[in-house]
Amino acid sequence: MNGIGLGWYLLQDVLWSGLAALGFALVFNVPRRALLGCVAAGAIGHSVRSLLMTMDVNIIPATLAGAVAIGFWGDFWARRWRIPAAVFNVSGAIPMVPGSLAFKAMLSILSVATTTTSSFLLETRLAEAGSSAITTALVLGALAVGIAAPALLFQRTRPVV
Repeated sequence: MNGIGLGWYLLQDVLWSGLAALGFALVFNVPRRALLGCVAAGAIGHSVRSLLMTMDVNIIPATLAGAVAIGFWGDFWARRWRIPAAVFNVSGAIPMVPGSLAFKAMLSILSVATTTTSSFLLETRLAEAGSSAITTALVLGALAVGIAAPALLFQRTRPVV
């Protein structure tokens, strides 16, 4: 991708992922004063992931980097506005949920269940189902770890034990 094409792609990505984050923030009844922070969290996280993926980084580490960006963004604004970080983190991370990968995994599993012809076709579909399911699980795990990164790195409370 050339510079102009990449810039246009990232601008569209910021717009649509921010809009998706806004929609989910509205569904979750986020306070009005935090809506712009939620939009920014979704736009930042998804654009970090998209930028890394255009540089041929796999979706799993790219999602981890985007989720870490969302986690630090939410942690910063949560302290500044005295709002729970989950307000920003959840609505910001939802645009990065791998819905199409999960759908592909389910379709592959269903096609395995309905395949009656050759064993080669069955093995191919089973491999596709397993690959899609594992990638989906790893992307979701990367989202969880990335969002939790600020809390894991900078634990503010002393342990109970």
